[in-house]
Amino acid sequence: MPLRGALLLGAAAALQAPARVQTARKAAVALDAGRRDFVQGVGAAALAPAVLAGTAPAQALDVKRWSQVPLPVSTTLFDIAFDTPDHGYLVGAKGTFLETVDGGRSWKPRVFANLDEEEEVGYRFEKVSFKGGEGWVVGKPSVLLHTTDSGKSWERIPLSPKLPGEPSGVTALGGSKAEMTTSTGAIYTTTNAGRNWKAEVKESIDATLNRVSSSGVSGASYYSGSVGNIKRAADGSYLSVASRGNFYLTWKPGDDFWLPHNRGTPRRITAMGYVGNNAANGVWMTLNGGQMAIAGASANTDVEPEFSGVKVDSGGYGILDCDYRTPQEAWAVGGGGTMYRSTDGGKTFKFDASADRIPGNLYTVKFFDDKTGFALGSDGVLMRYQG
Repeated sequence: MPLRGALLLGAAAALQAPARVQTARKAAVALDAGRRDFVQGVGAAALAPAVLAGTAPAQALDVKRWSQVPLPVSTTLFDIAFDTPDHGYLVGAKGTFLETVDGGRSWKPRVFANLDEEEEVGYRFEKVSFKGGEGWVVGKPSVLLHTTDSGKSWERIPLSPKLPGEPSGVTALGGSKAEMTTSTGAIYTTTNAGRNWKAEVKESIDATLNRVSSSGVSGASYYSGSVGNIKRAADGSYLSVASRGNFYLTWKPGDDFWLPHNRGTPRRITAMGYVGNNAANGVWMTLNGGQMAIAGASANTDVEPEFSGVKVDSGGYGILDCDYRTPQEAWAVGGGGTMYRSTDGGKTFKFDASADRIPGNLYTVKFFDDKTGFALGSDGVLMRYQG
């Protein structure tokens, strides 16, 4: 069903959020680490894709460029964001919500005073984003939290029952503005701190695939109704991967629908992202079996894009994320605590031993500038870039 009919209100195309209940008003965040007991561990099966078994590569760089940060939790970590160079937040499974005031060198547990203690532990906070003192957090079961004072207090924003899918991502744009994505590929924008949301994608992915199925997008007929690994470029462009990993989609501001693309390889897609967070630079792709590929900007527009293989000795471990520290230096992370470094713009990667003796998997790597980067994983593993 077209998203316009389900969610837009008249010509304004605005989604009116339900009225806030009294318990959803702003409440101070308590700095009481003892309020709840962070539950140990989390099932790796909750994360997709599964990490393939293998043998860790032997060659390693001599200098360890990353160090592990001690944390008061052993849960899986999903995202990290900073409001200032020193002040930031870390979110994860089992209600994990940590704060730093020293640039990520140390972290303390925080709690949301407007969430019940037992309720909060049941949440999986998956995304956090900040800009200019304004922050957003999304999680599962469906929850959206908002702050305008750098996290001193938070407000729970009610979500419409007509929202297609669950919130999967959020980007703070400052000045009460934000973008939110859902598991079905919907993209919404707000200009008034979440009171109203406007649908930016006017056609559901199902409808798009039915309309273009004859164009030769492999795997379109097997679409399961959801997408994952939604990534946003600095210019507001998005890409996402079909939940089965058999094709990917792109969208840019002003488009009415997502554009589907063939993956150009028989292997399933594990993850994708923009080269240097810039759609004009092209995209990177990781595949089952620990393989990688890279393509230019045409991967955003061509249904049959041309990808070039990336040389990486993964030893069979799945590669789950990649990010660029500089235009030439990129880092990839994956199963078994594996890390890989590229110094040629992502054309080749070499194994890095910084996390070699750390148990668990690394799911996310994120650079905020050329000196500030973190890798997040299971079992409370947080790696900090130290150059």
